[in-house]
Amino acid sequence: MVCIRQATVDDLLAMQSCNLMCLPENYQMKYYFYHILSWPQLLYVAEDYNKKIVGYVLAKMEEESTECHGHITSLAVLRTHRKLGLATKLMNAAQQAMQEVFGAEYVSLHVRKSNRAAFHLYTETLGYRINDIEAKYYADSEDAYDMRKMLKTKSEKAGAEGKSEASKRVPVEKAGERTSKDKEENSRKPKTNNDEGVPTELLEKDDGKKSVDISVKQTSTGGGAG
Repeated sequence: MVCIRQATVDDLLAMQSCNLMCLPENYQMKYYFYHILSWPQLLYVAEDYNKKIVGYVLAKMEEESTECHGHITSLAVLRTHRKLGLATKLMNAAQQAMQEVFGAEYVSLHVRKSNRAAFHLYTETLGYRINDIEAKYYADSEDAYDMRKMLKTKSEKAGAEGKSEASKRVPVEKAGERTSKDKEENSRKPKTNNDEGVPTELLEKDDGKKSVDISVKQTSTGGGAG
């Protein structure tokens, strides 16, 4: 079993050893110290059940930029532990820290044009896109893809969560609003002052007709008797 955790100073030698075994781009120990002292939240390691470091991600925030964004300096996983999704987990951990801790708008990285496996990981699995091609970027003069992935900022994330919560709410009428609506509806209803619930206006009309009919009947009856 392999766990992903935040790196400590004690892990730097093992991270450097992993780098030397996996990549042609190597760094002096002071460069690792520079990263962990400046951005300790952005360094992660993959550690197996024997407490051996089998992978790492070295990341930082770009200081010489008007935009707030992170950069992946180096990513490596030992050949014995590849095809386990460790590189993806390491990258996701660093990207999430960039976003949550520093509010990064996007993350960038460089990859050799010949490194098809890494290119596939970045584009197909992690969602990176080619931003530019930097000619002769590496020491052996190979070109590099300058790649970027956009991240949601804290404000955008909060806005999306706010919209989601608002959509779940059911509108509740205030007591005052309900009372005024009830009054308005009641004013439109015909008045009833009888047990049968017959509208008063109709009852009054019916009573008038009944009185007329009765008087007519009485007159005619009286005439027949005489």
